[in-house]
Amino acid sequence: MAAAGGGGGGGGRATTSGCGLKRRYAPHDQEEETMNQDQSSKEDWCGRLWNGMDLLKDVTENKHVLPTGLEGIDTLLGGGLRQGQLTEVTGPSSSGKTQVCLHSASHAAVKHMGVVMYLDTSNSFSPSRIATIIDGTNDLSDQRGFDLPHKERLKTMMRSIVCKSVFDIFGMFEVLHQLEVSLLNDKVKSGGRKICLLIVDSISSLLAPIIGGKYPQGTTLKPPSPPHRLYPGISRGRSMMISVAMILKKLAYKHNLSVLVTNHMVSAGNGAVKPALGESWKAVPHVRLVISREHGSNICTATVLKHTLLASGRTAKFVVPS
Repeated sequence: MAAAGGGGGGGGRATTSGCGLKRRYAPHDQEEETMNQDQSSKEDWCGRLWNGMDLLKDVTENKHVLPTGLEGIDTLLGGGLRQGQLTEVTGPSSSGKTQVCLHSASHAAVKHMGVVMYLDTSNSFSPSRIATIIDGTNDLSDQRGFDLPHKERLKTMMRSIVCKSVFDIFGMFEVLHQLEVSLLNDKVKSGGRKICLLIVDSISSLLAPIIGGKYPQGTTLKPPSPPHRLYPGISRGRSMMISVAMILKKLAYKHNLSVLVTNHMVSAGNGAVKPALGESWKAVPHVRLVISREHGSNICTATVLKHTLLASGRTAKFVVPS
């Protein structure tokens, strides 16, 4: 079921759905039927020309925000992570990037906003930390207004967070393909709630190795041909990176999700640092924050590098509770 796999098989062939997300080995008649069923939705997302009123209505009525639970960040972003958009949090090691992800996931669970899909690429997900954050939140009543025993409340909220370990780009394509199929079939639910937040911590752990052309172990990269054929003028690694970016943004917009990814920093020369993944990735996030932590403290600073509505350079302090 690998969404990034290549080649044909058993009377079917690999196809591409929407704006590049792979649909694997559908038989010819089934493929045509699926394409006909999806045609209107694909045209709406990929081919429709939106006028100004359409865009304004979409932003004001459909694209709401999901608070992260970290007051400074939520104030800075005008409420939190906007649905339909991809938000990137970048910063040096130990600056608090993973803590932002864990708090965002916990807050969505506590406030019963929906299901959280957490893609963990570097063993950073901590269920005990999630439980601690949830325990430290005041509003732990059941969404129907009934008080539940502590263990039952915690169990209900923890079940709203689905974690999947992903350690290479092929696994990422597979998971995103499965997620799209599940969303189309309305299966990503918990207690009747749909997925509202997709987290990738960290995206750079998956993409940095393929841009360099080798895995950390030195194995030569052999990416599948479909993403590369989409972008014949660039390297295979960068074509795969662009494919991942397109899939994440398509999922965000089409299914009204907030997508949160983390990125690390690399040297920019002269002692300065900059977000990793280069210029090709720079254009991908709708919102880009860089965070830093005061030495020996849990006080952090978030700075807007890019935002669809705000001027860059705005800053805010926030506290990552111990």
